[in-house]
Amino acid sequence: MTKSSYEYEFDVCPFILKNFFHYIRTIRGKEANTVRSYYYSLKQFFLYILHYKGYIQEESSDYKTLALIDEELIKSVTSEDILSYLYYSSSVHKTANSTRGNHLSAIKQYFEYLYFHAKLIEVDPAVQIGSPKKPKKLPKYLTLEQALDLLKAVDGDFKERDMCILVLFLNCGIRISELVGLNYKDIRPDNTILIHGKGNKERILYLNKACIQAIEEYKAVRPVDGLKDKDAFFVSRLLNRISTNTVRHMVESNMEKIGLGGQGYSPHKLRHTAATLMHSNGVDIRTLQEVLGHNNLATTQIYTHIANEQVKSALESNPLANENQ
Repeated sequence: MTKSSYEYEFDVCPFILKNFFHYIRTIRGKEANTVRSYYYSLKQFFLYILHYKGYIQEESSDYKTLALIDEELIKSVTSEDILSYLYYSSSVHKTANSTRGNHLSAIKQYFEYLYFHAKLIEVDPAVQIGSPKKPKKLPKYLTLEQALDLLKAVDGDFKERDMCILVLFLNCGIRISELVGLNYKDIRPDNTILIHGKGNKERILYLNKACIQAIEEYKAVRPVDGLKDKDAFFVSRLLNRISTNTVRHMVESNMEKIGLGGQGYSPHKLRHTAATLMHSNGVDIRTLQEVLGHNNLATTQIYTHIANEQVKSALESNPLANENQ
């Protein structure tokens, strides 16, 4: 099988970086996508540092340049160097606060690893640096009417499969990684579903009638012979486990059908939709945290802000809102 460019880059990554990626993957339990994100963040940072400290004469985007990273360079990095990189990223590349925040998170965790675990440095240069302030945005989600329109739009050769996927997104609020990772045995006979969440954490969700019906209808047409991954619940046209790209394309195609194409409605927005509909219909925030698999309650509390916005919108829609009594 041909390796992706990322896999090839990762293979030749210097061990002074690679050991950190192995640590966060195996010990910290970070997802593969998180490791990939950290790699690209640290790659950009160290390419800047190599030029900034005179290891290379011109700026480079070539991952092979990372081979110049050594213990001496690592130990020379100061908090001022990190701040210089963040300023450079903002002023030259015009990166958003959220992007710089992601880069800084990777940098901070790397130097924390070098300080606490690898014992390679005596001072952590990143520990005192605060993260860039991110503008607070309410999650984008579908209204109940839009969600119903989306379900009505599903058709085609994979109608039952695609319907089942959308029903699970909209009723259970699962992540796309959790959906494509579902195995056949995870659909349990007691009408529950075992979800393999982030950080290898598992949770059990109860299936409502809509989910049970959609699952049964998909099971009736799900391929059995010639499967390349017999454990996979959702199967692609080529009889592989369905990919995240296939799911995203399916969601985008059906959004197009209901006039919402090109507006940023991704599978993750369907998770927001499920959470918003549950909370606005009486599900308390602690229960919602369990359903969504959030480690931190603060992550879930964004949906209380959505509810407040909905209340505000409802009051402003009152025909008496602009009348003086």
